[in-house]
Amino acid sequence: MKIAIILDPLDQIKTYKDTTYAMMAEAAARGHELHILMLDGVMWKHGRVIGESCRLELTGAESTEHTERWYRTELPREDPLAEFDAVLMRKDPPFDMEYVTATWLLELATREGARVFNDPRALRDHSEKLAIAEFPQFTAPTLVTRMEKQIHAFIDAHADVVVKPLDGMGGAQVFRVTDADPNRNVIVETLTWHGARSIMAQRYIPEIREGDKRILLIAGEPVPYSLARIPKAGETRGNLAAGGSGVARPLSARDLEIAAALGPELARRGLLLVGLDVIGDYLTEVNVTSPTCFQEIREQTGCNVAALFIDALEKACAA
Repeated sequence: MKIAIILDPLDQIKTYKDTTYAMMAEAAARGHELHILMLDGVMWKHGRVIGESCRLELTGAESTEHTERWYRTELPREDPLAEFDAVLMRKDPPFDMEYVTATWLLELATREGARVFNDPRALRDHSEKLAIAEFPQFTAPTLVTRMEKQIHAFIDAHADVVVKPLDGMGGAQVFRVTDADPNRNVIVETLTWHGARSIMAQRYIPEIREGDKRILLIAGEPVPYSLARIPKAGETRGNLAAGGSGVARPLSARDLEIAAALGPELARRGLLLVGLDVIGDYLTEVNVTSPTCFQEIREQTGCNVAALFIDALEKACAA
């Protein structure tokens, strides 16, 4: 297949842990042709959605251990996205207006025959924080509002809560707040921009000490292992970007229950790859933009998640 991948700059990728790199390496090992483009390379031109892309060749070098680059690229060229067998949208957040504009363009490309994964409409329609509202049977008590009095009432009712912006990633601007916290007013004011921005408040889940589990769904089916992101000492955030450590674990009965309930419906919407975040028995996020943790799970369990993903991609493109 001829695969185009929309991603962040290559020099930012750490090959030893990056999920997109794992996808590329598995696809290349199978003989698939790789092309890469940045978000600004997606354009509408001459009445079609065009990508300014470069053909990519992997050298086998590691990004952190060798002076040789891990990739080689050819000169950029412009091709309609519909001429690729698959287009992978792997751009990391922020989910800003440029990202939204890209989903509009990619949706136009699908009408021209492009196969885009994850589906651009589904990417646009699934707020990674708010998507849990579709599945309240699996969530801890949660509030989404920009009204400061509502947030303070929620903190008073639950005594110990986590507050976070709706568009963050990697644990950025995530605060644990108690009803007796002397900083609660300034935290709420800062996160809501004095009532101008909606945020999420969730009752604190003590099981975070055992890890914030990332459960991967591929074509609606769960990978048999999660990656529990365990907070470092003194932290309540398990995110790897916030210093958490990842431990692969078999899925629990509750994990499988949540995956079975969400997987088929999310796959039906065109979400080939989804990362569910589960703390204890509670669903906390539904990640659809660029879910990660492929390499950590493979290193610890031998389960080749990238192979499972490329299997599903090949099947979807052949359908």
